[in-house]
Amino acid sequence: MKSIVTYPDPVLRRKVEPVGAVDDEIRKLIPEMAQAMYSDDGVGLAAPQIGESRRVIVVDAGKGFRAVINPEIEFPDPGDTESMEEGCLSLPDVRVEVKRPKRILLSGLDENGNTFAEEHEGLMARVFQHEYDHLNGVLIIDYASSIQRALMKSKLRRMAKTA
Repeated sequence: MKSIVTYPDPVLRRKVEPVGAVDDEIRKLIPEMAQAMYSDDGVGLAAPQIGESRRVIVVDAGKGFRAVINPEIEFPDPGDTESMEEGCLSLPDVRVEVKRPKRILLSGLDENGNTFAEEHEGLMARVFQHEYDHLNGVLIIDYASSIQRALMKSKLRRMAKTA
């Protein structure tokens, strides 16, 4: 089983290029990602979080398992936002208040290479946005206020020393 990559591993900061084709390698990666996500009690995971520089995310936030290859996100109403505390499997014990749009339009490819577009709101929208951020090298700590950063500075330093 693949392990979750933790901060400050450089793979977490790389922007990932789109997947060229949904082939057997990608179809093999998806259950590996699901196993890593479920074993760590996560609700979402991006391929870079298991050391794979692939534009693939998996999510299971109460509405069933979903894998998305080459996801794209649009915001129908970017001004309609809400703040919520988020955690991340790659940043154990770190929680950050993150303000995100409540609704998204998600498009991409499924495991069979079929294109789709669907709307999500609430927790599902938040989880997809969080995982999408990982594909662009963005972590929840990037959303932290200066006060939050000061409070987590020693924790992040400890994480960097044990890496």
